[in-house]
Order: sequence, then C-alpha cells, then structure tokens
Amino acid sequence: MRLHIGKHLATKEASRLKKKLRIRRRVHGSAERPRLCVFRSARHIYAQLIDDTKGATIASTSTLQVEGMKGANKNSAKTIGAEIAKLAKAKNINSVVFDRNGYLYHGRIQALAEGAREAGLEF
Repeated sequence: MRLHIGKHLATKEASRLKKKLRIRRRVHGSAERPRLCVFRSARHIYAQLIDDTKGATIASTSTLQVEGMKGANKNSAKTIGAEIAKLAKAKNINSVVFDRNGYLYHGRIQALAEGAREAGLEF
C-alpha cells in the first residue's frame, strides 16, 4: 500500500492514514480468521469482516443498516459490535483479527470491540 499525502489533506487525517498503513503491514485476515475493520465518522460507525486472501467482504453492518440507531455514540458502537458478532456467528466464524484502522483504541472503537467480545467473538 502506498500513501500519497497531498497538500489539501488535513494533518490529523494524514497521521491516521500513516498509522493505518503501519497497522495493515501486520494485520491480515483469512477465511478462518477474517479481519474486523472499523470505520467511524462523525455521524455513523461501520464494521466489516474481510477475507484478505480473496479480497472479499464476508459481512458488514453500520448504524445506517440497524433499525432504531441514531448517532454514533458508545451505545450505538456497542450495538454494532454485537450485530457484527451475530453476523459472524451465522457464518461459523468465532475468531477475528481486530483492525482499528488507525484510530485510537478508545471511546467508540473500544465500545465496538467490547460489544463484539460480549457477543462471542474472540480476538
């Protein structure tokens, strides 16, 4: 992966992308143990299970897809974590590799991980 930081990219976003590349060098998902990739924006939070050997998304969910979700707070993130764990269990996946995507393991990212762990995913 290469990163081209243009002059219009904010420094905060550029540093997150650099962290993301460092993480992605080590984190790799397979069919037996896919990568749980998390993305957060100001309004929503997204989670995907990715098989990097095929380059395919196995399952995905977000606050846009779950009924009754409003905002991207810690409670929503925990619910999304439980939802992605439920989708993984339906596809006979018990263990994943967690990809925090350059974000700090704090707040909404931590809540999503805890929700997935409580629902039965191992990582």
